[in-house]
Amino acid sequence: MYAVVTTGNKQFRVAEGDVVRVERIDAPVGDTVELGDVRLLATDEALVVDPDKLKDVKVVCHVASQGRAKKVRIFKKKRRKDYTRSIGHRQSYTELKVEKIQA
Repeated sequence: MYAVVTTGNKQFRVAEGDVVRVERIDAPVGDTVELGDVRLLATDEALVVDPDKLKDVKVVCHVASQGRAKKVRIFKKKRRKDYTRSIGHRQSYTELKVEKIQA
């Protein structure tokens, strides 16, 4: 069984036991988080995509870690104009371990 959940304006396909990195969630390490915005649920018998049937479905996750990804360099240059600009960005993330899918 697997589910497609939305968090941080991104969709993730998760199954029980998966570890997934999502946008930062304000929760301490070791806490339990419920993701309620389930878009799809695939069981052994059927594929459920009806929003009315998915209202009660939740994905229970355990916060494994908080962190920041590797630095992404942004470099801009305009030739012959003596213009260069270099900046960096590190995106924060939360690593979740999927405990169970409550259907």
